Amino acid sequence: MNFVSNKMAAIVLAAAIGASAAAAGPVNVWASGDVQAKAAAAGFQDINDGGASAAAIQELVKQGVMNGYGNGLVKPNAAVSRAELAKLVVTGLGLPVNAAQPSGVTDLSEDKWYFQYVATLANLGVMQAENGKLKPNAPVTAAELTDIIAKALKRDAASVKYWANSVGVKPQSVKRGELAQLVVISQKAKPSADAGIVQVKILNAITLEVTFSAPLTAEDAALEQALKNFSFNNGLSMLNVPQLKTGSISTYIVPTSPQKAGTNYELSYKGNAAGTFTGSGEKIEMSSVAQVSYDTFEAVSELSKGITDYGNVISAYSVGRAATAFVLDENNQYNGKTYEIISSMRAKQVTVTPEGGTPMIATYVLFTQATDGRQAPKFRLPDGEVLKPGVKYTVSSEWANIASSTFVAKEIAPLEIESAKALNDSSLELTLTADPKDELFAVRSIELTGTDGSKLTAAYKLTSRKGATGIFELANGAKLVAGMTYKVNAATPWATDDGITVTLAK
Repeated sequence: MNFVSNKMAAIVLAAAIGASAAAAGPVNVWASGDVQAKAAAAGFQDINDGGASAAAIQELVKQGVMNGYGNGLVKPNAAVSRAELAKLVVTGLGLPVNAAQPSGVTDLSEDKWYFQYVATLANLGVMQAENGKLKPNAPVTAAELTDIIAKALKRDAASVKYWANSVGVKPQSVKRGELAQLVVISQKAKPSADAGIVQVKILNAITLEVTFSAPLTAEDAALEQALKNFSFNNGLSMLNVPQLKTGSISTYIVPTSPQKAGTNYELSYKGNAAGTFTGSGEKIEMSSVAQVSYDTFEAVSELSKGITDYGNVISAYSVGRAATAFVLDENNQYNGKTYEIISSMRAKQVTVTPEGGTPMIATYVLFTQATDGRQAPKFRLPDGEVLKPGVKYTVSSEWANIASSTFVAKEIAPLEIESAKALNDSSLELTLTADPKDELFAVRSIELTGTDGSKLTAAYKLTSRKGATGIFELANGAKLVAGMTYKVNAATPWATDDGITVTLAK
């Protein structure tokens, strides 16, 4: 097991796992002279013409995935057709063959050598027909290549595009040798329930970068199971799901509770010892703090200063964050600039101290980390506490340095409820007079008082907000009574109303 800090060069595991599985970036498939000689001896007179692709071609030939043309040529620099792509994807990635004639397709004949491969991708929804035509003999573009392999792998297209670029794929054409390299990379990107930890980097006091021998399965990457799989001593814990880095094969961003600098920690995965590491004293550099409501403030960091929210660099968000998404290499660099990664803020806390008063613990508000396009996680005071106008507050943290750490509280008007609508007997839609531009609904509740005096509570459904509208769900299995009118009030002063009512139709 290798544990390295972000101040050191990454030590890549040797032995059977191989450097390509451990690397955060694309697999290196450069061929040695010996590999090229063996490939040429196997009958491919032109394999050396492919340069970097020779080793990948030899590997796929050995697997029975790739063949020559029967005349001693493998043609590594020839353009790839959609039919050839289909064969290498289906056989190379071990997709289940479905040789039924795809519905509505008019240019795929069962007597063609490629029928079962093209039909399989079409039936799986991996290869798309246009106006009923799959065009099996048409050359493949880089965009088609990325789309097809991403769908086949169930992997984000941004990562596949990054791998394709790394092997030299050009926008309008794909060479056979380039495809061979990309298939070899893609084989290593298939999830495995047997994946084990091969390397850990300690990035900062709340962030680890963990590389596995293979990507995790969806089950192992889910929160409940992941929390069982990862185990630390000395009070350290993982706080949210491991998130796969964009462009990596099997490297994950793992958020932890704040590490104690100099403390030795032992890490186990699925009950097996995975090694030890020393807690980091490196804090994240935050720029400033500012009040956003009567009981909530934000801590701001800046991408321009080399601090990135993890959502910008993970596979899961590479589409939704298209405007800010980018790919970091194995040294967490992009365009020559090194970035510090802020992992998930889930369960994180800061201390906020009023001038001349008693310190309070403020807790991160779920899903506010970067929802407004800014790196500005929100923190909320304990229940019943408010920010008093005119009072100066100082924010401190065991996991962050804050350059401008104070703000003077001011009177901020609460959000204003404009209307409420029952969606069914257990949930309703609440609309504000203005879009809050962020998840300020989060962890808020409303009270409903029926005409018969009954009282119900409904809590905001996280991430349900669309503009000024969010969904609230009744607590403890309660139900609205059909035909009864309920008065709607915010459970705390987070919002005001002007006689808002809601009625579930009979």
